Amino acid sequence: SQDEVNEVVQRCVKEEMFRREYSRIFEGDEHWKSMEAPTGPIFAWDPESTYVKEPPYFDGFSAQPKALTDIDGARVLVMVGDSVTTDHISPAGSIPIDSPAGRYLIEKGVDRFAFNSFGARRGNHEVMERGTFGNIRLRNALASREGYWTRHFPDGGEVTIFDAAQRYKAEGVPLIVLAGKEYGTGSSRDWAAKGPLLQGVRAVIAESFERIHRSNLVGMGILPLQYVPRENAHLLGLTGRERYTIHGLDTIKPGQLVEVEAVADDGKATRFSTRCRVDNETEVGYLHHGGILPLVLRELIAKK
Repeated sequence: SQDEVNEVVQRCVKEEMFRREYSRIFEGDEHWKSMEAPTGPIFAWDPESTYVKEPPYFDGFSAQPKALTDIDGARVLVMVGDSVTTDHISPAGSIPIDSPAGRYLIEKGVDRFAFNSFGARRGNHEVMERGTFGNIRLRNALASREGYWTRHFPDGGEVTIFDAAQRYKAEGVPLIVLAGKEYGTGSSRDWAAKGPLLQGVRAVIAESFERIHRSNLVGMGILPLQYVPRENAHLLGLTGRERYTIHGLDTIKPGQLVEVEAVADDGKATRFSTRCRVDNETEVGYLHHGGILPLVLRELIAKK
């Protein structure tokens, strides 16, 4: 009975038991004590690890944030429809051998049967960046087939999304994503915002956003813009082959209208308004600092 259980608990479970166990919680057994481990005030990253690598989020970090620059001449990395999930953006399942992430692991000497999953290798940004928009069922309107493919412009050659992002990065071209309704729906997944950031995505223009994913985009310094009612990429005649300009970011306010200009190869310009989905002043601060991570580090430095 419950009374009997309570009686045993009262008789046997003592405060001293917890104090004794907690006092030696970090000691471990002989196997734990005999393990070799680096010492020092900071973590010793293993450059040969294919599971955990030093992330690049603070590369080029400065004590003061740089001015938030406009997006000039951006290209569309992917153009997708409605209900694109976080698993389309950052899959957690198996790693295809012929994908950019699979080829990376092969080059690192990992046997194909030891690939594990994207979820298991989420501590390696080089795997996760290559896996961004890497779902084999992704439907990108710029590509002729499903999966991790797109076109690099202006040449129009079909390449993997990762390879296109690398080429644009080398060319100094910023990137955007065009999407439909409920962009980022599904399970909350931080890599669905981290991955696009590493690929060079500065903004996502969508008909609507899943609530948490919108917040995650802002947290990584990516600008979410929402088409005004009764407008979308199709109704505006956008093909994804244009170059996009978004001005006025340094003075952006929560919920304001943001003008976007898309210029086609023949010089025809399409101008349209979007709603800034940076929803409060705190999020504006994230954007100006390049994301929440640099902001937190700057706040820690300021307290010293």
